[in-house]
Amino acid sequence: MRITSALFALTPPLALAVLLTTPSLASGQTVHHLPATPTTVAYGHYWSEATPVLRIESGDFVRIETLITSRPDRLEQLGVPPEEVQQSLRDIVEQVTDRGPGGHILTGPIYVEGAEPGDAIEVRILTIDLPIAYGYNGCSGFAREHCPEQRTRLFRLDRERMVTEFAPGIVIPLRPFFGSIGVAPPPDAGRWSSVPPWIHAGNLDNKELVAGTSLFIPVHVPGALLQLGDGHAAQGDGEVDQTAIETSLTGLIQVVVHKGMTLEWPFGETPTHYITMGTDEDLTRAAEIAIDQTIKFLSARFDVEPGEAYRLISLAADLRITQLVDQKVGVHVMIPKSIFVGPTGG
Repeated sequence: MRITSALFALTPPLALAVLLTTPSLASGQTVHHLPATPTTVAYGHYWSEATPVLRIESGDFVRIETLITSRPDRLEQLGVPPEEVQQSLRDIVEQVTDRGPGGHILTGPIYVEGAEPGDAIEVRILTIDLPIAYGYNGCSGFAREHCPEQRTRLFRLDRERMVTEFAPGIVIPLRPFFGSIGVAPPPDAGRWSSVPPWIHAGNLDNKELVAGTSLFIPVHVPGALLQLGDGHAAQGDGEVDQTAIETSLTGLIQVVVHKGMTLEWPFGETPTHYITMGTDEDLTRAAEIAIDQTIKFLSARFDVEPGEAYRLISLAADLRITQLVDQKVGVHVMIPKSIFVGPTGG
């Protein structure tokens, strides 16, 4: 399957104009509220045949709730008091029987009016909040032989200081992000597990996608069918032991349709960097995809000859292992905006 790429051939203001400051929600702007309930989630999959739970217009805002990837009984076994387990999680685990093939609880899908194959949607991540004061880390993953005897551990989240104590003298800053933001994959992919990321984005587990960033995703079916979930309070690049600090999140997003913006792979933008991405079962191939996407971006956006673009990656960009544990591993390239000082600069 090949998807043509015209994103980087678009004029720069259209292709990459991103509003990274939180807008003031003036009267007349449509703000939807999408809670996580048994009727508003997809349990473990992205799918072109899924029934939308919300329809929005391009430019609308959505206040969205997502739930921790766990079950109430497991959380209570870890020491979470029963009254701290969200009732919405109890309801979904008890009532939703259409599950799999993955295990993430994803809120959506959201049908975006006007989004068609050959377009892209931009998900502007405006705010992210921690509705519960705990999260867990479950140890398995890339080098599971190193896991301690206690494989799953509960962490209390200090939501005022935005930290969690790992051990006496070791404090981890909290930088919450949605581990999974994606759309329906191409119809011939069938019902796609929520575990491996791909061209539809999905379970990217990219820790850069915090509040103040944008994720551009290619559209494969009418309406895009956007879903979010897999909340993380903190994570390192690689996510080597399988999980981050897994938790529930609430957030405010704005979704914008970019007509004619055809992407091969998801693409990110932060206030300081452009982010190209690649995923594959093989880490080398994932890196090759990310490098190829970066060359295309630099060539079209900044008129850098492809061979010199490849050189520029080596001199100024950073290749990072996004994650090693989701069936398809991920590599992303961080391109600093600060190096572009001309009229088309970052």
